[in-house]
Amino acid sequence: MKTAILVLPALLVSAQMASADQIRVLNWQGYGTDITWSIAAFEEATGHTVVHEYFNSEQEMLTKLRTNPGAYDVVMINAAFTGQAATEGLITPIDTDALTHYADLTPSFAEDPKLSHEGQVVGVPWTWGLTSIAVSTAAFPELPTSLQTLWDPARQGRISIRDDAVEAVQLGALATGQDINQIDDLDRVREVLSELMPQVRTFWGSENDWNQYMAAGEFDVATYWSGSAARSIALGLPVAFVVPEEGAVGWLDSLSIPAGSTQSEAALAFIDWMLDPAFYTRWAEEGAPASANAAAMDALPADSFNREVLSDPEVVARVQFQSAISDETRESYLRLWQALKAAQ
Repeated sequence: MKTAILVLPALLVSAQMASADQIRVLNWQGYGTDITWSIAAFEEATGHTVVHEYFNSEQEMLTKLRTNPGAYDVVMINAAFTGQAATEGLITPIDTDALTHYADLTPSFAEDPKLSHEGQVVGVPWTWGLTSIAVSTAAFPELPTSLQTLWDPARQGRISIRDDAVEAVQLGALATGQDINQIDDLDRVREVLSELMPQVRTFWGSENDWNQYMAAGEFDVATYWSGSAARSIALGLPVAFVVPEEGAVGWLDSLSIPAGSTQSEAALAFIDWMLDPAFYTRWAEEGAPASANAAAMDALPADSFNREVLSDPEVVARVQFQSAISDETRESYLRLWQALKAAQ
């Protein structure tokens, strides 16, 4: 399995190497596309070279696309932002016929309207996952089934959530039985988050922060991402990822080709490489998010984290996937969050 990714049909390799190009990729650092062994194999197989540039937020990603037209050939975009990027003319339609693995994508992801603009595909679904809770198995011999464990007085000072306004508000929406994409009672969300604040030991900002706090025994339960939980478990941390009865926030990440790219053929080859089950199954050994490619998910061992947690239909049925939110709504969430932290 580990060597399969190094093999491409000879005609394909020779054709691609005859027109080798440099591909500039814009993504989060350490998020799949820049894995050393994969880049080396891709460059050897195709003759293309890959250069990365990184962003620290979706807003920074959009700014880089706006201010550097033609500078990038592949960009990773959370599907909730794909529509905005397309409307602003920052990304271009994609020839899905050029992607050999596109037919294997899970239909619900391939047909996601957030990834189309004016009837054309502008984002290729790549990975997905959940924002939910993870618990210390030492603190929870029996795993909790409800988000209300965050508000349990017995856990005061042993709770953490990420310092992110949208994520916090969507957590409050789940806790109050609301649609995360259409919150009708924001006052109720503010109320439950206000009640949660005294429970919080600290806010976490990165996966490394989270791991250090959990390893030090400072958290009983904290919000977390499914892909990060897979990596933390692989590192040997005594944690379990839980999708409670109230549900979880789902996110879908896609790969797009920025407007102005002059290397679209090479970019498509790179995107196809990222969809390949051979790439994904090796990445999954290191703690990857779930693949949007059904064939890739099916290729995982039955006891792998993503097969066990994210292939359960009952779990998936409880997930609310993020949709786009307006700048005004995002600003209102930020004001709410900042006020809560200031009052703590």
